[in-house]
Amino acid sequence: MTVYRSTTSDIGGLWPFLVSHGVPVAGARIGYDTLSGSSFYCSPIDWVLRSLVANPNLIVFGEPGQGKSSTVVAFLLRMMLFGVRSLVSGDVKGEYSPVARALGCEPIILGSGMTARVNALDLGPLASRWDGFTAAQQREAVTGLLGRWVQLLTALAEAQGHRVDQTDEMVLAAILRRLTGIRDGNTNLTPVTIPGVHAQLARPDEQLWRDTRFGSERQFLDHLRGITDTLGNLISGPLAGLFDAPTNIRLDWDAPIQTMDLSRLKARGDQAVGVALTVLGSWSATATDLQPDGDIRIVIRDEVWRQMRLGLKAVQAVDSDIRLSRREKQIQILVLHKPSDLLTVGDAGSQEAAIARELMALCSTRILAGQSTHVASELAEALGLGEEEHRQITGWAMERRGRALWKLENRPGFKVQTVLSHVERRLFDTNAQLRRGRR
Repeated sequence: MTVYRSTTSDIGGLWPFLVSHGVPVAGARIGYDTLSGSSFYCSPIDWVLRSLVANPNLIVFGEPGQGKSSTVVAFLLRMMLFGVRSLVSGDVKGEYSPVARALGCEPIILGSGMTARVNALDLGPLASRWDGFTAAQQREAVTGLLGRWVQLLTALAEAQGHRVDQTDEMVLAAILRRLTGIRDGNTNLTPVTIPGVHAQLARPDEQLWRDTRFGSERQFLDHLRGITDTLGNLISGPLAGLFDAPTNIRLDWDAPIQTMDLSRLKARGDQAVGVALTVLGSWSATATDLQPDGDIRIVIRDEVWRQMRLGLKAVQAVDSDIRLSRREKQIQILVLHKPSDLLTVGDAGSQEAAIARELMALCSTRILAGQSTHVASELAEALGLGEEEHRQITGWAMERRGRALWKLENRPGFKVQTVLSHVERRLFDTNAQLRRGRR
């Protein structure tokens, strides 16, 4: 048998009728398949419907400067042509703000010197739609909302070292029902804030401690002291004023993109940023729960590892949102540097470590930009990559910005070069600060 070898730059001319084992021509045109030269399109929902993947979620790995963020931006910009809107649920470095402004959408900036406030326990669109719901719809909406709020509050408590138990969760649920008016069958829901919950924990009336099956007020206070103090720290600690007051911003769901800029929180430390990501993840999920039928959204989770370092409840919050993406018609995108961002979550053998490992399996599409040999070996082990795929990540993908191996579950990988327009390159320039510093 005769064997012919050529470079990828020549192969299209030598074999002009060569085609890739491709993906449908649908969705965002990302760039081209370097093996065949044919255009490469990304449409996660379409891929699910055609049984190419099990879920619409994407996970992106790559060293800084290899173009992973540019590929994500190209995808969300081009999906806007099909009416798909995007939400950046916590932009840690402020990279998406120029893109939002170019589209006429002012980013929501949280941090020192800014006036924007997001109530961690915001009712979202549920408040305005409550009256139009049937009794069954109200019960379903309340169950979901209270479950998310309890999960958020316990995650915030765990982030500060308090180990939450079932009694803590039961009391929080009872307080939230009381504060919203759900317990009393009110026709309108009352807004709730973290200081309101803290006040109920710190100064319970007799009805509360009896309803939650405590023998006395002292027994109630002693048992709930841990979670009371940790919620108090949110009111007076590094994040004071950001998430403990009524929301004074409004998400414009008719806009093509909404982004929440956390770059001003960096000086407050990784834990503060992780807490902010946890709050915004829960708040965003509440806000998008009641989106119109058929409305698809892209939710970008940048540096999600910061959130997952906070403890089991924070990991479970991310896991829950990722698992529900198919039902909620969302495309969740996780952007990370390396697999150890997930694989080192929690202690070895712990529940949070197991859940974090499974997150990669909940993202059927893996975009693998250039990596060092050591990190590529971690990826190969975690994702079951072959020897040739390992070489592509450490060699071919490192040779030019925007190259990545696209893996759709167990299918052979696609060697894709992302192509940016001059407008996209100008809008999303992650090296802009380096150039300004040099000048």
